[in-house]
Amino acid sequence: MKAISVDVVSDVICPWCFLGMRRLDKAIALLEDIKVEVNWRPFFLDPTIPKEGMSRETYLQNKFGSERLKTVHDPLIAAGREDGVPYAFDTITRTPNTMDSHRLIRWSHIDGKQHDVAERLFMAYFNGGLDIGDHAVLAKIAGEAGMDKADVSAKLENGTDVDLVNAEVERAYRMGVTGVPCFILAQKQGLMGAQPADVLADAIGKLAA
Repeated sequence: MKAISVDVVSDVICPWCFLGMRRLDKAIALLEDIKVEVNWRPFFLDPTIPKEGMSRETYLQNKFGSERLKTVHDPLIAAGREDGVPYAFDTITRTPNTMDSHRLIRWSHIDGKQHDVAERLFMAYFNGGLDIGDHAVLAKIAGEAGMDKADVSAKLENGTDVDLVNAEVERAYRMGVTGVPCFILAQKQGLMGAQPADVLADAIGKLAA
């Protein structure tokens, strides 16, 4: 069986990234004779969000303005229905700073649980309305994914790997990534945006061949 890597540059507060994950999962299911190794890479959708996060309403008003707020999520909700993304935007009250979420995703790679942890973070935020910048929330997610909850809690508190996450984000900028999701196939080809499953499958298949 051929193997190919897919690096997903994303942020867990990016709704299009959640949609992109679902579509990537569908693409992988179409590629029966190719082993796809998915790696999650950090990006900050908005690097100006303070460490403690901010009100979701304030964040959206600053970004889109009051008038657009009424319809801004409509395209996502429609796409989510089609691709199985259970958005519940009305449950979200905070927009967190995602540094600590990215640290958790980084550590989950060691346990082979990156994809699972990314899924749990997306679900916690977009379906459960949880503050995924909160250390207790992140430790709980880690424990539920089978990671060492106490170890994760300790590392969250002591600042482990903050510099490495920042370095990875800077690397993404240098590579020309300006928006997410961005799928980097076999470290050779980049696809921007939440591409349809058949487009992703076709591109991965061609590179594998």
